Amino acid sequence: MRTLGIRLPVSCPTRCHHGQARLIRAVQWTRRLLCWSLATGMTTAATELLVTLQANWWPALWPRPWYLTCLTVLTWAILRAREKAAQHPPDDDTLPNHWDQAA
Repeated sequence: MRTLGIRLPVSCPTRCHHGQARLIRAVQWTRRLLCWSLATGMTTAATELLVTLQANWWPALWPRPWYLTCLTVLTWAILRAREKAAQHPPDDDTLPNHWDQAA
């Protein structure tokens, strides 16, 4: 999320490969969708709590943002893990076949 007046750095603007840039954009869009689905879920939950709606479609509609939130959290976590793995490839010292040679 952005704070007013502060410009956040863009992740590797010129040195990323096309695939990494796509992954970064996917993580950013998934994070935005997560924020919006949380906001929508809280709004519909507050509406359900404060207002008694008699519409037939309301009981099917108000939990849907929460389902979207669950799916978005899982998608964001997977994409974020892939992004972090792509940014920091494992060193030779952290690979399992080098662990027995530590001492």
